Amino acid sequence: MSKLTKIMVTAVGGGGVGEQIIKALKLSQKNYFIIGSDMNKISKGFYEVDKSTILPPANHPDYIDNLLNICLSENVKILFCGSEAEIKRISLEKKRFGNAGIIFPYNNKEILDLCFNKFKTFEWLTSNGFSAPKTQLISSFKELQLITEFPIILKPHLASGGSTNVFIIQNEKELILFGTYLFSIYDSFIAQEYVGNIDNEYTVGILLDLEGNLINSIAVKKNILSGLSNKIKIPNYTLRKDLGSMLAVSSGISQGEIGHFECVTKQCEKIALKMHCVSAINIQCRLVNDKVYVFEINPRFSGTTSLRALVGYNEPDILIQKYLFCIEPKLHFTYKEGIIMRGLSELFVEHKIYY
Repeated sequence: MSKLTKIMVTAVGGGGVGEQIIKALKLSQKNYFIIGSDMNKISKGFYEVDKSTILPPANHPDYIDNLLNICLSENVKILFCGSEAEIKRISLEKKRFGNAGIIFPYNNKEILDLCFNKFKTFEWLTSNGFSAPKTQLISSFKELQLITEFPIILKPHLASGGSTNVFIIQNEKELILFGTYLFSIYDSFIAQEYVGNIDNEYTVGILLDLEGNLINSIAVKKNILSGLSNKIKIPNYTLRKDLGSMLAVSSGISQGEIGHFECVTKQCEKIALKMHCVSAINIQCRLVNDKVYVFEINPRFSGTTSLRALVGYNEPDILIQKYLFCIEPKLHFTYKEGIIMRGLSELFVEHKIYY
């Protein structure tokens, strides 16, 4: 295949989902021409793609027109997004892209709205017979002060990428301190039961086609105490010794053991099918007594997309091959299992090249 199959990836700045999608595409046996966009001209991803362009932020009134014009002028066949803000914005204009012959492999607005709201996700899970940590929407100090069981997690329910403004709470003093801080930023947030221990946290990928048919699943059993993969870790001084000696919240940089983990993935497959998802979704959960407790569903490609591609589970490539080249993926195709480790990479660009 020549480099005529043009793929666009947005938000390609280093460390995000856009960069992960680019890495996965480069691991394909196909030879794609990748166009990368970002709103910041100092973007590491610009040096990883075949052509780069700057776009305004997703909330800019000209964002959609600019993006669509680039896709049309470059004859882009399929569009991947590296930021949730862009996914939400484009989903409102999905028909325009479809009419232009551009595939946008993401869930519909209803599913995006459900999953991007962690409290609504909890309500959906429990009402459909799935397990989730007990979760309460906190809209006032009075509601906050009614909490008496610890440990819990306080976090935003509408946006907390990379575990931003997420706190482990072990007593009333911490509850008031961090609750007051969150109220200074948000009108409301959630208090979520801390479940399971640090040795049984998973990030699970479920891949479906754009008609909602299951293709495959994969999981990373996280090593969340490593430096890159950890947002918070503190000793457990509550009476809940079953939770382990350390309490922790993972960051958005997952690493650990990668494989089938059927006890986990089979339960997550049922969730994706019941929700009528399409394309790639990512489920964050812990396994407690062989039962999956879901605390987050991301209806998009994951921060572990390239890790999965390394073992032969290349989600963007599979969807491209199916919808651009009519190559049907095998249900539950085989892939390798092992350990995924991550680090940092650096890139130096001279002024004379950059400017």
